[in-house]
Formats: sequence, structure tokens, C-alpha cells
Amino acid sequence: MVVVGFDVKWHQLSARREHRVHREQVLPDAAGLDVAELHRLQIKIAAVMESVDVAIIGGGQAGLATSWHLTQARVDHVVLESGRVAETWRSRRWDSFCLVTPNQFIHLPGAKYDGPDPDGFLPLAQLVDYFQSWSDSFDAPVEGNSTVTKVEADGARFLLTLASGAIKARTVVVATGAYQLPYRPAGAESLPRDVVQLFAEEYSNPAALPPGAVMVVGSGQTGCQLAEELHQAGRKVFLACGRCIWVPRRMDGRDIFWWMVESGFLDRTPDKLPSPMARLLGNPQTTGHGAGYDLNYRVLHDLGVELLGRYAGAEGSTLHFADDLAASIDFGDARLLDLLSVINAGCPPKGITPPTFDMPPPFRVKTRTALDIARDGIGSVIWTSGYRPDYGWVKLPVFDDMGFPQQVDGCASVPGLYFMGVHWMRKNKSSILYGVGEDAEVVARHIVESRS
Repeated sequence: MVVVGFDVKWHQLSARREHRVHREQVLPDAAGLDVAELHRLQIKIAAVMESVDVAIIGGGQAGLATSWHLTQARVDHVVLESGRVAETWRSRRWDSFCLVTPNQFIHLPGAKYDGPDPDGFLPLAQLVDYFQSWSDSFDAPVEGNSTVTKVEADGARFLLTLASGAIKARTVVVATGAYQLPYRPAGAESLPRDVVQLFAEEYSNPAALPPGAVMVVGSGQTGCQLAEELHQAGRKVFLACGRCIWVPRRMDGRDIFWWMVESGFLDRTPDKLPSPMARLLGNPQTTGHGAGYDLNYRVLHDLGVELLGRYAGAEGSTLHFADDLAASIDFGDARLLDLLSVINAGCPPKGITPPTFDMPPPFRVKTRTALDIARDGIGSVIWTSGYRPDYGWVKLPVFDDMGFPQQVDGCASVPGLYFMGVHWMRKNKSSILYGVGEDAEVVARHIVESRS
């Protein structure tokens, strides 16, 4: 059975309510309700939903994409979201956040971008409105403020535990996103207590940090962007670097993402990875700010950000770093060459001339292996060292040694259990705005066919 539906154009996506981004805002639909009223509402919802056909856990792009396809197929379902629609985007991004993927590659089902700025990069507030309007456009059955704390087997069904009670479901789709548990590297606990520490998802803007220099630990896409923003705000910035690919923003007048799409780079499957650990490789170093430009180790060094090796721990007021900056830079250069190889091989069969690009020479910079918190004036540390899977609340034996779900096309070995939005679930693009819709159609089709 093929799941079909209609497309809603960008100009048709008009928000029905006011949706602000600030962390302190309560659920838009719960405006005016006090805590007791919200609790009573949760109980009422739980009573109505004592048993459901399909429960989708998570109201971000993966959960909503699955909901859209199930809605077109007229499959009864509910989306259980711990906060609001797209809550992770709303409350776990910094104030100046914008997409790094050009708008034209927002390929959400029923809401492919068709707006006035295809080559631009949506800022956070517009992106949140986009999600909310998309959800409203097909009346997605989202139940906000409904955190699922446990999923377990209940005979041939599943039992979902919420704060307000329990729900039984015939089918469960776990769509809690690719960014779940922020990772703090070994040695983080040895930092002095008077140094403010926060994860990237807790950072909002430079003014919200205490005075002084800032050490950013982790140099993927987020780490580089925060280091640049803090430097531009007048802060002294130290960047503890790891291993991450960097990419030129454009080649031959085309955005790098266009080349990734056309060459088939984003359609690579997990069997092409060198090892399971490669699933944790950070997103490419670049930015969508200012219409998009290069942002990598070389650029940050030229700006005045001090580059360091991998963070190795602290002793008293002394911070230690590995002497491996050159190796990390070389790793990023090598991964870019890998990407260029795929582009050069994948474009000609489609009649596309590969781009011309001159690799920069090896980059070497003298770096320190130790800093002194007091002498270097460090007042805060931001951890941007990636994320790890966090499925401990799913009490079923369907995870590998790294905590990733074991699945085929989103289907777990336990009948009726599915996953969505996982890094490299089916392809390189599985968790991103460009590719999540394809996976959602596959999962929804399997759910529909299982009922035939």
C-alpha cells in the first residue's frame, strides 16, 4: 500500500496562535491555566486515551512527519510530546540560532519549503513558526506536556507510563530525536566549582554568561558557531578542538548541501560507515549566519579564537589539553577529501560537472597544552561535545552496545515497535529536515500494511 497525501505550500502555512521561543513560556494551548488545572487536564487526556492504536512519542520533525503520513492513511494515532510542538528547537537552541541547511532543502511531508528565500537559512523564531504551522495544517493530534517516562511490553501491546497515568498502545513509534543526552567528556568533573559550566543547549547569548573568557569544549558545527559569536561579542575565547569534518559553504556557486544531495552523499547507508562509532561524528563545520559562509578552524584562528587540543582534564586551576590539534585538523581535511571524492564520482552520471576546489595547505598553529583559569581569566565553560542516545526509559531489549536502537527501516525486532529520527537510521539524511520525511513514509507504510 502506498501512503499518499497533499502538499501544503509555504505561503499556506499560517500560524493559528502566537508562538514565542523564550524558554520560560508555558504551553501556548495552556495559556491561562494554573498548575492544578494543567494536572486535571492531563488526567482527563489520560482517561480519554486509556487505549490508543498508535502512540508516537515526540512532537519534533520525526514524530510530526510520521503523524502526517498516518493522517493521510487515516490511521488513528496520538503524538505524545513532553513540551510543545518542536520543543527541542524552541528551548534547546541559543537565541541567534539559524539553520545551516538552506531553506530549499526543508522537505517535510506536506510542507516542502516554497517560500521567497530558498537559498537562505531560517532563523529560530521562523523555524518554530514553520513547525507549528505545519502541525496545524493537518491538525496533528499532539498532546503537549505529556512526558512518557516508560515504555514496556504488555502482552501483545505496549504500556506507556506518563505522570498522569498509563496508556496502552497497539503500536509505538519512538521519535524523540537525534539529539537526546548531551555528552560531557571525561575530566569535566575535575573543573573547579566556581567556574560556571553549561551545555550548549543551556546557552542563550553572550550577555547571559558571567564576565571573563569562555572555554568552548567541542568543535563541531555548534562549537564553532558559539566560539565565533562569543568572540564577536568581545570575549576571549578558547576552543578545545576535536575531530570533525569541515566543508566549504559553496563550490562553483552552489551550496555544499546541493552538492551533497546531487552526488548521493546524503543517501549513503549505514553499511558505508567505517565503524558504528562514526555515527557520532559531528555535523560539518560551517554556518548559515550572514547568508552562509565558511566557518572552520582556519577561519576561527584568523579571527583571534585560540585553538587548543582535546580537553584532557583539570588539576586545581590548571586545565590540560592534548597535543593533538594538528591531528584533529588533518582529520577534518581528510574527511572533506572523502566528501569531495563522493561528489566527483556521483555527479557525472547525472550529467553534472564536478566542482573545482583547491584544498588549502596543511594548517599548523602553535598551541598551548595548559591554561590557568585565574591567569587566563576563564569564567565559564560551554560543553559542545555532542550527544548520546538516551533510551533507558524504553524497557525492551532492542538496543546495541552504544545505546542505538537495533532496527531495519525503523522496525525493531519487537513487533509493533518503531523508531524515527535516529542518526543513520536508514541513510545519512535520516535525522535531518531533508530526509526525515522519506523515513517517515517507510515507517507509516509498514504500520498501515501490518493492519491489512
